[in-house]
Order: sequence, then structure tokens, then C-alpha cells
Amino acid sequence: MYLWMKALHLVAMVTWFAALFYLPRLFVYHAMARDQGDEQAITYFATMERKLYRGIMTPSMILVLVFGAAMLYLVPGWLSQGWMHAKLALVVALIAYHHVCLIYLKQFAQNRCTKSHVFFRWFNEAPVIALIAIVLLAILKPF
Repeated sequence: MYLWMKALHLVAMVTWFAALFYLPRLFVYHAMARDQGDEQAITYFATMERKLYRGIMTPSMILVLVFGAAMLYLVPGWLSQGWMHAKLALVVALIAYHHVCLIYLKQFAQNRCTKSHVFFRWFNEAPVIALIAIVLLAILKPF
């Protein structure tokens, strides 16, 4: 049973991270279209952002949490290990990042987002750092 939970957790994690990488990239293009006054592109990006967030990103996050919790239920001893505390702290940070993406999505949809495409290029780097740290913690279990 554990291996099934682990496999499903990893599939959901890959899907969630793909969306965490792609949505801020869409924000980059949306901000550029906004700056150029390209209304057709603005509408296109707003639609893509909404569909990605609702249809892929949020369901994937929920599945990551469900299968991760199932693995912790099956191996409760991990909750006493430092590497798991660090990993869970990063997951909490990613959940917060996920919700900040929703704030920006809503701002773009209401034409209220004032952040630049350069801001979103940097904003897009946070999940990369989290992914590296989470994978290293889960594989190496350093403490």
C-alpha cells in the first residue's frame, strides 16, 4: 500500500510543480501583454491562468497533500525526524505560494495587477528552490 501512495504522491507532485512553474510564467506574458495594451492576449492569458489554477494546479496540490498524509499515516515515525519537519515547512511555504498565485490571478482578471514582468520572472524562481530542497530532503534524509 505504501508504494502505491508514494507513486501517486510523486505523480501529483510532478503535476503540481509543473503548474507552479507555468502559472507565474503566464503572469510574465500577461504583464507584458498588459504593458503593450494587447487586449486579445490579455483575455487569452487570463483564461489560461484560470483554467490552469482551477483545473490542474489546485487538484494536484490537494492530491499531494492527501497522498503525503497517507504516507505519514503508514509511516508515523517520520514525524519525529528533522528532515520531515523541514520538508513539511517547505510544503506549507508552497501552499502559501500557491495561494499568492491566486491573488495575482484575481488581480490580473480584474485588471488591477501592477507587478512587472520582471517581478514575475523572479517570483517564478521560488518553487524551483523549494523543489530542489524537498527532493534532497526526501532522498538524503540528512537529519
